[in-house]
Amino acid sequence: MNEYLTLMKSELIITTIIFLLLIIKLSSKIKNDLLLLIIQTLLLLNLIAGFFFNAKGSLFGDMFHTNQLIALQKSILNLGVYLISLLFAGWYKKTEHLSEFFILILCALLGMNFLISSGNFLMFFLSLELSTIPVAILANFDIEKRISSEAAMKMILSSAFSSGILLFGISLIYGSTGTINFEALPALINGSPLQILAFVFLFTAFAFKLSIVPFHLWTADVYEGSPIAVTSFLSVISKAAIAFVFISTLYKVFQPMENVWYNMVVVLSIATMITGNLFALRQQNIKRFLAFSSIAQVGFILVGISNNSSLGTTAVVYFILIYLFSNLAAFGVAAAISSQTGKEKIDEYKGLYKTNPFLSWILALALFSLAGIPPTAGFFGKLFLLTSGAARHNYPFILIAALNMIVSLYYYLRVIRSVFIDKNEEPIEKIDLFSSTKFALIICTAGIVLVGLLSWIYDYIQLLSQ
Repeated sequence: MNEYLTLMKSELIITTIIFLLLIIKLSSKIKNDLLLLIIQTLLLLNLIAGFFFNAKGSLFGDMFHTNQLIALQKSILNLGVYLISLLFAGWYKKTEHLSEFFILILCALLGMNFLISSGNFLMFFLSLELSTIPVAILANFDIEKRISSEAAMKMILSSAFSSGILLFGISLIYGSTGTINFEALPALINGSPLQILAFVFLFTAFAFKLSIVPFHLWTADVYEGSPIAVTSFLSVISKAAIAFVFISTLYKVFQPMENVWYNMVVVLSIATMITGNLFALRQQNIKRFLAFSSIAQVGFILVGISNNSSLGTTAVVYFILIYLFSNLAAFGVAAAISSQTGKEKIDEYKGLYKTNPFLSWILALALFSLAGIPPTAGFFGKLFLLTSGAARHNYPFILIAALNMIVSLYYYLRVIRSVFIDKNEEPIEKIDLFSSTKFALIICTAGIVLVGLLSWIYDYIQLLSQ
């Protein structure tokens, strides 16, 4: 019994919080202010608990496994969800279904936790569905808005399509090896045409979830139509969970097929960086802008993944931690402005610095970090990704990635120019921030500044990755 409590600690705590919210919802009517405070407290306790009593082991015949690195990855997701609970207080207090919103968020988070700990493809698929279906419902949380319903429909269709592809790939793997266990598969994978076909299907399913080109077409529409709290969850938490599982699957399960997947990763990384950058150049809506920015960031994550060693794992986990702070800070500013003014176009941000210097500097730091400009943490994150990719001595690939970093500077600086330089006779009025929103933005800013300067964080992740 103690083994179950220790190894499944994170999942059990999240499940307990879900049941507590259900009980609160059914037993009494609590005002949103108090309910939000209760939720934030519970999520903080969940975050703190993630750093204690972590152990290595497996359960249910190796269907579920965990170790220190997996515990850290779950803690990163928990941190992201806690920050999301703080950042969008203005929107939360307006909604009539706050408890339902966080029940769905936590169900998706529970699925992601099981996904990261999956030990075979059956557990993997069930966890993936548990993490996907609640998010599709959340995309339609603004029921009165048609664009929100369209976003949910597009996400459901793309998720259903990718799930079908995934299942077909799993069936081919099972047919050619006779097992779906992650530990047993590497010894049975020999690179036969059937197994290569199965891998292509599995890779395609991952590509849909990560918004890798050319399977990215749903991303911008879903991000734009969803409530901004859901958009931030999709952009940060969902992508982080899939990236963690993707790198683990490639490095462990499909290690014998490295020559096959390395070329796929390189080609799709280049296509994803270029496409994300080119489309981000012409966006006016801030959510669509951040959507294509996140697609470009996935291209850089693939650069790190191409390493196929503990160095690649370290670089990716480290970058995702930095990306979490940077992207959530940008979404937090966008949400604060959208919630009070309804403005989401970049041109409407002109002159923002005159009326909202605090929000302007937060947004600037977030965009500098996403662009990889020193001395922000984003610079160190991308530096380690490029260093990881360069270990394979594919220098043209690294050169293309570096050139894409230069291109991305243009559209990030375009937003900063609008905020600090461009004149506007009617700038956005002074935004009154909720205390929790301001606190979360300060945490994100601290992360953007400090994570790159505290070298022990990278060293600690590297130690766990070995």
